[in-house]
Amino acid sequence: MKKDKTHIHWYPGHIAKAERKLKEQLSLVDAVIEVIDARLPLSSSYENITGLLGQKPRLILLNKSDLTDKNELKVWINVLEKKNNASVMVSDAKNSKDLNLIVKKLEELSEPRIQEIMKKGLLRRPARVMVVGMPNVGKSSIINKLTKSSKTKTGAKAGVTRQQQWVRINPKLDLLDTPGIIPMRQDNQEAAMKLTFVNSVSENAYSNEIAANALIELLSKKYPNQLKLYYQLDDDISIDSIALKRNWIVAGGNPDIERTSVYVLRDFREGKIGKFILD
Repeated sequence: MKKDKTHIHWYPGHIAKAERKLKEQLSLVDAVIEVIDARLPLSSSYENITGLLGQKPRLILLNKSDLTDKNELKVWINVLEKKNNASVMVSDAKNSKDLNLIVKKLEELSEPRIQEIMKKGLLRRPARVMVVGMPNVGKSSIINKLTKSSKTKTGAKAGVTRQQQWVRINPKLDLLDTPGIIPMRQDNQEAAMKLTFVNSVSENAYSNEIAANALIELLSKKYPNQLKLYYQLDDDISIDSIALKRNWIVAGGNPDIERTSVYVLRDFREGKIGKFILD
């Protein structure tokens, strides 16, 4: 039976196991840092995050902020702070200016639980913080930046981290990296499609052509001028027109749809088309 590529499916068997393991490890940590792709401040956030984490103190980190419109991002920071009653900070893989602020905030969020432990007669220990988020939002990259090393696996594809691992940031802070947690059900297909744009979904779960067309449709509504400018298009903004403009042709003089679709998705993911927030 042929798979319906218009519907985003994923069946990562390790997700359910990772979610159970995450819940088991919650008792070991003092706080949680939720990493979100800043281009999708809602769609890349785990919908049932409170049900998953309970009342653990949480820092929301909008990662890959260098790929977003900064003015829009400021608005989203306020929205997320009010919506989640949590601290919100921004980060990106290239900038290290935010490191000290992030570490300080994590130590601050962990301090109440450490004080409780010390009241019971135990010695002070490093703050323990769990890092959670969907695949490919940059959790491992954040940890590597904080440690100034490459102790955790990173990659451009979803699902690189498959096991939990502790990483010492400094004498006062330990981080627990976790595999990306994808919702077990894909009821919100609009959000699921947006996750394909930022490569948070396995490439086996979707069609490049359908994803690229959906991306172009969304960008055409929100940022039509950037698309026209980057691809040097007139009024026709489509996969066909981009292929013809780049002279990507297959047999019969037809536009090379697959090649063009792959490049459109890649151009967006690398920030070449422009800086966007899609939610």
